[in-house]
Amino acid sequence: MSFTFQINSDVEFNHNKKLLDKAEDNVTELYHEVKTPQQIVTVEKNKQKLDGIGVKKIADINELAKMSLGRNERVILDFGDHYVGRFSIKARSIGSPMDAPLTVKLKFAELPAELEQKSEDYDGWLSKSWMQEEILHLDQLPAIIKLPRRYSFRYVELSVIDTSPKWKTIFSEPTLLTESSANNHLKEFKVKDAELKEIYKVGLKTLEDCMQDVFEDGPKRDRRLWIGDLRLQALANYASFKNTTLVKRCLYLFAAMTAKDGRIPANVFAGHSYAPDDTFLLDYSLFFTSILDDYVRETEDYNLLDELFPIAKKQMDYVLDRFVNKDGSINLNEDYPVFIDWSNDFSKETSGIAVIVYSLKQFNHLLKLQKVERSDQVKYINNIEKIIDYIKNHLFDKERGLFLSGTNHEINIASQVWMVLAGIFDKKTNKKIMQKMVTELFPIKGIATPYMYHHITEALFQVGLEEEAVKLLKSYWGGMIRLGADTYWEAFEPENPSYSPYGSSMVNSYCHAWGCTPVYLIKKYL
Repeated sequence: MSFTFQINSDVEFNHNKKLLDKAEDNVTELYHEVKTPQQIVTVEKNKQKLDGIGVKKIADINELAKMSLGRNERVILDFGDHYVGRFSIKARSIGSPMDAPLTVKLKFAELPAELEQKSEDYDGWLSKSWMQEEILHLDQLPAIIKLPRRYSFRYVELSVIDTSPKWKTIFSEPTLLTESSANNHLKEFKVKDAELKEIYKVGLKTLEDCMQDVFEDGPKRDRRLWIGDLRLQALANYASFKNTTLVKRCLYLFAAMTAKDGRIPANVFAGHSYAPDDTFLLDYSLFFTSILDDYVRETEDYNLLDELFPIAKKQMDYVLDRFVNKDGSINLNEDYPVFIDWSNDFSKETSGIAVIVYSLKQFNHLLKLQKVERSDQVKYINNIEKIIDYIKNHLFDKERGLFLSGTNHEINIASQVWMVLAGIFDKKTNKKIMQKMVTELFPIKGIATPYMYHHITEALFQVGLEEEAVKLLKSYWGGMIRLGADTYWEAFEPENPSYSPYGSSMVNSYCHAWGCTPVYLIKKYL
């Protein structure tokens, strides 16, 4: 199974006005803070940082108003941390009267490596319009450059394309007005281990900057509400900011814009208007049930459960009626693929089947909360039992003590992790599986995202392998910090730090929602 760029323009969608209105009713307040740069820096080579690029201080920020810049000269402002918001700065001329416009390029970067990238060299398959660059022409100075677009960054590069031989420009008073729906007055969670404390802190910052009008996947790109990210963001949010209203809003948005056949799209667009994307992932659609169950456990909001339970039921029925055979086997296909991880270097069939069981169990909990008659629960209870029976008899290698996946009977990490999370065996057996996995399949290779690393780490914690889980937290999330991360990234392969699923790291998101889960993992298990 693999993820492909989907275009399903023939799919028809519902637009439930009642639910969309309720999503509007649950818009949460955006908090703002004024931030200013901490220093002026220049790019330098640094083997310890991503792509071998770092920065060093060259001047205090108060020196900016003394710097006159002409053709092909630049200055880089360092805000000292990652932020999301709207940037403004003053510009004036110095020298002879302005006899030509000021042409200036502003470039926003989450990491120093981006400062050295040239957009004209981009050859990836996502739109290059996501690159955070603006070219402006100012006919008269002094002026205030106030960009209407929101940016996600730590560094701002101001490059003067040209003034004229008669005059130069001076920039001053750079300001950022931040945006986030996270409550910035959260009390710090105490972590004794210094490295884990930093890992937690960066996770919290990642979550904060992705909490906007909805739980965004990334504030640089795509700025969308994706179900896979939402599920993990919600868990981290419950462990920290506790903005349950934002979770509720996001659930309403997904429930309001299902396909006519009942499926929930993998993501939706929010902004001036709401629209569902025409991308569908089986595991993501099923996670609507997981998010709803987690939310109800957190809030005991049974009114929302009553409203959205039918939507969750449609997700389960769609999969059970079309993909589950009488013997409990499941036929997954590319028409409704599973995601699991960006990497396509491993078979995802068994992990996809485990997600079905995982979601079914949470749906069964919702059935009980709904006080559905036992006769109406039988379909789902029987499916859980027969699928688990098939898994134990056909997908588990008793001699190896590990799960198999695909026609080649591949043994991979994702299969073991998701089967453990789905609770196919008891805790004692699950621990043995995870111990074998660590012994035979570590160090981890070919897994590309914090999303999958989260599930590996949680499975280790769940079976009691705390030492191995903490080691993974420190090596993986700590590895990003050592490479210069202020927030966690969309994609990170330790063996290939510059990996991009899009053919070029220039459009990678370096503040991405599914990286925030150390907040949840550390608080829940440590």
